[in-house]
Amino acid sequence: MDDHARVCIGTAFVAGVLLTLGFKDLVYPELERRVREYQLSQSDSQSDSQSSSPAWSDSPDDALSARPGPPAIAEGIEGCIGNTPLFRIKSLSDATGCEILGKAEFLNGAGQSSKDRVALSMIQIAEEHGILSPHSGDTIYEGTSGSTGISLASLARAKGYLAHICMPSDQAIEKSNLLLKLGAIVDRVPPAPIVEKDNFVNRARALAQAQTASAAQGTGFFADQFENEANWRAHFSGTGPEIYAQCDGRLDAFVAGAGTGGTISGVALFLKPKIPNLHVVLADPQGSGLYNRVRFGVMFDYKEREGTRRRRQVDTIVEGIGINRVTANFEAGKELVDDAVRVTDAQALAMARWLVEKDGLFVGSSSAVNCFAAVKTAMKLGPGHRIVTVLSDSGSRHLSRFWAKAGDVGGAVDTQLEDVLNAQDDQ
Repeated sequence: MDDHARVCIGTAFVAGVLLTLGFKDLVYPELERRVREYQLSQSDSQSDSQSSSPAWSDSPDDALSARPGPPAIAEGIEGCIGNTPLFRIKSLSDATGCEILGKAEFLNGAGQSSKDRVALSMIQIAEEHGILSPHSGDTIYEGTSGSTGISLASLARAKGYLAHICMPSDQAIEKSNLLLKLGAIVDRVPPAPIVEKDNFVNRARALAQAQTASAAQGTGFFADQFENEANWRAHFSGTGPEIYAQCDGRLDAFVAGAGTGGTISGVALFLKPKIPNLHVVLADPQGSGLYNRVRFGVMFDYKEREGTRRRRQVDTIVEGIGINRVTANFEAGKELVDDAVRVTDAQALAMARWLVEKDGLFVGSSSAVNCFAAVKTAMKLGPGHRIVTVLSDSGSRHLSRFWAKAGDVGGAVDTQLEDVLNAQDDQ
């Protein structure tokens, strides 16, 4: 199929989406604008480079019904990103009477997390716009709790860049150790609110600007995962279509946490027009304001009220999700989020232990939050429903903090789901 035919088919598909949305203006007031913008961006940049994302120049329904998976021989580690398995979490499915499916993002091939998709998307778009040029001394700067930095550091080395990562000093030490092994420069900075210049995100931005402004070789590129729309678009064109194809278009709920908001927005923006009755549910840790933003329209958490702010901006042992501001990526799909489930640290720890005990599944803190919220969603919907959630990364990145608190599972074999649901913090 030549390029002209591909563009025509892709345009026809988007036009069909927009026609459908014409009957849903009250439900999706901003969705039409975003789909139009995405169509224009895809028409303007027809790249021949290899990508883990599906080709939107093909007819999506035809392509998605039989996604072939990665080629037998991938082109570098970037060719190993995407097409991750979706599997039935047996213990949770059996206990709830629903089919609870986990999207195994920890099997992505660069940084072994869902952030591989985002990192690759941000780099590719920067290259397409001439911001980054391989082997020129350009440096990628990012403020991250860990996983995005690891993905960026891996891909930076693979594609001919340097990486400089700023992260809060209270994140698990194994993350910064891994970054150093990958050749990144790492700044562990004291936790600070986003309004302060010493916040890890603001520091990364300032360092990128300083390199670009100096006479030193190479550009300083601030990846800006929280506000860069390459984030949600990676999930709109990759994760969402994969889930749709793997489920044959049959699912009742999608559950995910939000740090940057890119995963939940991108997947929702893809799936909702195809499955209008789909329930999109935010999984939110304690201390985050997004739960109240979804449920009550107000960004506020009682633990963050005046005079009670604790050391960390989001007071939780969970890393990677939970925030007290609305980012551009969360904003992109927030009207498609139907409900939210708040998960305490005790509940996340209990769920992580349960998954090891019952399924041999060793996940990180955000994945445990997602699974807990998936169970609550299953119980709310009732037996017979299909729920998909995201297993963002492995527990091996959370040994010194989250799993140190969770402890060893030992010989436990008889934990009941009620024990997980009713878990309480130690006093």
